This record gives sequence, C-alpha cells and structure tokens, in this order.
Amino acid sequence: MPTRYKRGLLAVLVLGAGIAPLARADLADNLTASPTAMALGNAVTADPPGVESIHFNPAGLARITGNTKTDAVFIASIRANASFKSAPDLNLGGFKDDPLNGTHTGPARQAVYIPVVGIPHWRLPAAIAPGLGFTFNTPGSPFTFGTSTYLSMAYTLDRTKDKEDPGRYQGKLMDIQRLVYLSPSVGYKVSDTFSVGVGIPIAYSAFAIDTDMRFPNKLLGTIGKLQEGVCPNGSSNVLDSFFFGLCGGGPEGMLNPFKKAASFNIDMTAPIEPTINLGMLWEPKSWFALGVGFQGGSNTTYKGSYEFHTDPMLRHFVDGMNSSLLGPIVGGVVGFPVRIPEVQAGSVISAIPHPSRIQMGIKVKPVDFLQFNMDVGYSDWSKWKTVKLKFDQDIALLQMGRLFGVANPRELVLNMGMKNVINYGFGMQAQVTKKLALRLGYEPRKSSIPANSISLFSPMPDTTLKSIGFQYKFDSGSVLNVTGSYLKGKYKVPARTDCNLNCDDFFNLIYNPYAGMDVAGDLVLRYFGLSYTHSF
Repeated sequence: MPTRYKRGLLAVLVLGAGIAPLARADLADNLTASPTAMALGNAVTADPPGVESIHFNPAGLARITGNTKTDAVFIASIRANASFKSAPDLNLGGFKDDPLNGTHTGPARQAVYIPVVGIPHWRLPAAIAPGLGFTFNTPGSPFTFGTSTYLSMAYTLDRTKDKEDPGRYQGKLMDIQRLVYLSPSVGYKVSDTFSVGVGIPIAYSAFAIDTDMRFPNKLLGTIGKLQEGVCPNGSSNVLDSFFFGLCGGGPEGMLNPFKKAASFNIDMTAPIEPTINLGMLWEPKSWFALGVGFQGGSNTTYKGSYEFHTDPMLRHFVDGMNSSLLGPIVGGVVGFPVRIPEVQAGSVISAIPHPSRIQMGIKVKPVDFLQFNMDVGYSDWSKWKTVKLKFDQDIALLQMGRLFGVANPRELVLNMGMKNVINYGFGMQAQVTKKLALRLGYEPRKSSIPANSISLFSPMPDTTLKSIGFQYKFDSGSVLNVTGSYLKGKYKVPARTDCNLNCDDFFNLIYNPYAGMDVAGDLVLRYFGLSYTHSF
C-alpha cells in the first residue's frame, strides 16, 4: 500500500476514535491558555504551539530556535441563563406561591480579579486578559528556556446589574480564576526525533462569591403559617410571651420561606500556587508525532475575608423567641443562637485543591498540506466534591442550621459534586499557502458535574466547543494566530432531583434556594483570541 494512503488510513483510524465511550470534561479546562490551541480543539499535545507549550507539553519548547517574544490577548463572554417554574404540588408548610415562579435570569456581565486589588467595581460585557511569553535558545544548544503569563483556569459571572435577578440566590457575582504569572520552563532535545520538557507554573489564584440567600424549607413554612394563625400580621400577643415567642419578633419577624434571609460575601486568594508540568514529544516522521503532557495538581490553602449579612426576618424571629418564657428552652434544645447579629465579618481559610491532568495526543499528516490532531486527557476533578470554608468564629446564621445537620457553625461546606473526567479534542489544519494556514477545532465536553449536582454556582452542562482560526507567517518570520470559538450547552433539572439546587425535603436547608422548582438553563461562551510571535 502506498505511503500516502497508509497515512490516510491512519488518519481515519485516529478520527474514528471519536466514537469511543463518552468523555467527561468541564468548562474551565484549557479555555483561556492559548489562541492556537483553541483553534485546534485544544488537541495540541503532539504539536505544541510555541511558548504556549509550557501549559500543554513543555517538551515543545525544544522545537523553538533563537529568542522569541509572544504577545497574546483573549476576549471571552459567558452567559448563563436560567428559568424557574414551580412544581404543581409545591407546598412548603402551607406556602405554595413562590414569587420566582415563571421568572428567568437577566443580563449577565463579566468581572476580572486583579491580583492584590481584587474585583473592581466596573463590569464588562466580556472578560479581557493579556498574555506574554518569552523563549531563549542559543544557536546549536539542545536547551530552550521559557516563561509565560496566562490564565490557566477562569470562570466569571456577574448578575448585579438587576438587583431582583432570580439567579442572585446562587451567585450575584462569582469569580474563580488561576493566573499563571511566572512559569520557568525548559525543553531539551534528546535527539532529532525525541524531546522532553518541564515547567513550574506559579499562579495567583482567586475564589470570590457574592450571593443572596433564602431558605425555602418546610419547617420555616410551617412556623410561618403558625405565626399567621397566632399573631396575624405580626401583632403582639401577651399569652404568646409565656410560651414560645412566635409573635415577639413583630411584623418583621414573620417567617416566609420564599423571602430573602441573608447575603454572603467571600473573597479568598492564594498568591503563590506552584505546580509542575512535564512533557515528552516523539516525532519519528515528518507526518506523525506523539506527545504526552502532565499538569500536576496542588493542595492550596486560600485565605481571605467573609461577611454574613442577616436580614431582619431571622434576626427578629430569634429575638422574639428569646424574649419569651419557653422560647429559650426550645432554642437551646435545637441549637439556635441567642441572637443573630446583623453583620458578622472576619477571616476565612479553605484548602481548595487544584486538579492534576494527563493528556496524550497524536498528529497525522496524510498529505503534505493537511494535518489532523487528536488528544485524549484525564482530569481528577473529584477533588472538588466539596469545598469547606472555615471561619474565625461561630456564625450565628449557621447555628440556625444545626437542626438540619449543620454540625459546626464555624464551617460551611459547599457541595460541588464533581467527578473525574476524560475528554477528547480534535483539530484540523490546512496549509493553504506557504504563509497561510486555516484551522478548525471540535471538542465535545461532557460535564464533570453530574445532573443531580448542577447549580447556578456552577452551571456547567454538557457542551460542545467549535472553533475556527488561522495562522499567518510574515516575511520577517513573525507569526500571527487568530481564533474565534463558540461553546454552548443546555440543562434541565426537574424539581426535587438536585440537592444543590431544588430539593424540598425537611432536611434540605443548605442549600436549595429553588426548592420544588423545575430549573432549565443554558451556558454560552463566545471567545476571540490572538497571539503575535516575533524574534528579538
């Protein structure tokens, strides 16, 4: 069989692997690290792109000769829409009419976490971030050194434009990002066909959430209806003061499971988070290459500040209970606080691991002008099953949750529910002329978050990433890469199927703000990126 057709057959077998068992991936992986990689469906482990090899496969640095500088920029907009519909049999202790029924989220914006400064007050329709990289190679040396600045992970969403946005109960503002600001790396050419590399990305990581909170729970609803019967409109009742103090909080102390109960703000950072990247690249033929890359994880300790702001409803209710004869006894039995301050603020700490990732890829050129790439990767996102926040004091609002299984009022456990993931990526490059190459990328990304764990904090359904781009080489040797990408996925969570979102059992208090509601939504990402590389 002629060599040309053998190459074509191999390419078909490679692409046929796309019908392998379903992959699992998540939104954050590889979406902001490289415009070149995005254009090729992030399938570049066997064809590492310049200084961006540091992230995907540092062995690719060994292919670079001379000294180069790369300037990059990306612009990305994320839209996470959701709609809410109450189940026909919704009943929370007698409360049946949720004001969020039939509503949907509104305009969304992006925020950018600036190291040291934090999140500025201004908001953007899209996130904008630059990148910068350098490589250094002495002519004839097998070593190439490099460093790069880039966002290795980012998710940002801002719903603060509409103060009544129903999505505010799972994030008015969210920003999770990992900015690599220094990445000393080296690639070594072992032979003409084999290279290895190592990099030490050092990142500034940030984790920030600002959200309103409500607790649509059957117990709160039952007490609220009891209050309506004992003390309509919150009117005082002398007899009640000798019992449980249900009326002692006045009109503002009347419980309603659908009302806003509190707000919560957290801002944590890890200014120095080092990891390790390893890679190898085997190029036995001009038409075939095999690459392997490993991105090490970390167990990073985040530190920062928090603020709980409790609305009058719960504060006045607790005050009323504790001003009665038997209320303090009942409160003591169930673990309620003596009082709830309007504001509690202080310092918070959390160990949030960064997942490791291993990726393998091949490059095949069945004909000289056409190239196919395929990657398969594995990430251990199960490290994010839960995120535990530890506060410097007992939080009175969390003491209210002792009856529902909150054992420690100094800790808040966020159930993320993530699972380990495998994902595939596919890329194609056509060399139209000696200077111009066109690129296509396709990446089916099946969510690392199961359907029964999705929330508006992490609205990451199954998505598909499609990309198009080009590379242009100037006579001077400089190279321009331009990419546009579009990612979209939808989800629908029936009522009572996801206890990070809409369960309404008695003990589902923390945290199901859309209890008993069908929640449907989508996630859309629009991306534009470019990089310019030249010698110096």
